Amino acid sequence: MNALAPTQQPRHCSDEEWALRVQLAHCYHLVDFFGWTETIFNHISARLPGPAHHYLVNPFGLNYSEVTPANLLKVDLDGHKLEDSPYDANPAGFALHSAVHGARDDIHCLIHTHTTPISAIVQKKKGFAHDDFYGAQLYGRIGYHEFEGITLFEDEKGRMLESLGDKHILVLRNHGIAVGESSIAKTFFLLWTVQRAAEIQCAAGALGGEDNPLPLAIQQRCTDLTAMLIRESGFATKFFDAMVRKMRAGRSLDW
Repeated sequence: MNALAPTQQPRHCSDEEWALRVQLAHCYHLVDFFGWTETIFNHISARLPGPAHHYLVNPFGLNYSEVTPANLLKVDLDGHKLEDSPYDANPAGFALHSAVHGARDDIHCLIHTHTTPISAIVQKKKGFAHDDFYGAQLYGRIGYHEFEGITLFEDEKGRMLESLGDKHILVLRNHGIAVGESSIAKTFFLLWTVQRAAEIQCAAGALGGEDNPLPLAIQQRCTDLTAMLIRESGFATKFFDAMVRKMRAGRSLDW
């Protein structure tokens, strides 16, 4: 199977599932477009409709730029493939993604990254600050999970879920982050916000001089406004679609 070959909707695939596959493939390409990939590692998942909590995830070994709607894997909460594929999934992703998709009905997409700015921030005991424009939008929205090594083991699932609580951003200390929302577009916008917060915090930390702190009331107001924009309007979808158009203007996709 050629990962880069043009792909079309298979007959057995519903229109709803195919639309989700196309959007998820776009999300993979956007993460690549913005330079947030970790070669063939890391993972993005999207939950499929239905009570079984099945989800789509990338084939392990492919670059994000090689992901297509058709080669995305459909797996269950145990990581078992539900359709034939020459590829397997990254086992390091199952503990994280299956835990969240199995327990949080409000999270339909989960993105895990560890870009350099994000990895630098989660290395620090303080974690994310909330005194810049983007960091303020994350106030009260982050759960912190202590590093236990590569996330391969079943027994860590419960502890990760406890660390996440009812939040939508999970800092994996000394590692990276996972962000999740009710749609792919909302999750991507949240990831973009977290990435910008990390970049600015790293840049500010490299400068001399004292930071200008924001009052907690302002931080909370920023968080509330961002939550409204993400969850109660089409803001995130407009952003996602605009970034897809920007990306497609500079690269050719066969689907």
